[in-house]
Amino acid sequence: MMTGPGPDEAELRDMLTIASRSPDHGRLVPWRFIIYRDEDGRSIGEKLVERAVERQGPLPDDQLERERNRLRRAPVAVGVVSTAAPHETIPEWEQFLAAGAVAMNLVHAASALGFAANWVTGWYSDDERGRAILGLSPEERMAGIVHIGNCDREIAERPRPDVDTLISGYSGVFEK
Repeated sequence: MMTGPGPDEAELRDMLTIASRSPDHGRLVPWRFIIYRDEDGRSIGEKLVERAVERQGPLPDDQLERERNRLRRAPVAVGVVSTAAPHETIPEWEQFLAAGAVAMNLVHAASALGFAANWVTGWYSDDERGRAILGLSPEERMAGIVHIGNCDREIAERPRPDVDTLISGYSGVFEK
């Protein structure tokens, strides 16, 4: 959970402008943003509770509370929506990656402006009715929701992979 204050309108606009300067083969701009504020989060949270119970049956109180607060983890949440669509030369997977790059740039932009940011998805991102609750059309997918605010405590660095184990040189055509 992040605290306030969150970014003001000018700061948020700057972040979205920076985020949009991302790799975009063909200049298709295969993404859009949805801004979720506190009241939106309350309304969406109640709908996510209903949908979660439909999917899973009765849930314990702590899980219901977690669903209620999905979009209220920070003063503002930004949905980065992939609008990827069939194209004659640019595959949809590449367009989806462009939306992911936008989400990562948004995290970096928030950090550069002195805010804390967290990029998440959740079960509702893979659920057709969950996506509709979030404001997506049936053809769209959620690349991520970036929560932006301030943090009143230090966040422990999580373990990172050993980069040396991820690096190789080219060794020729892979054969099965």
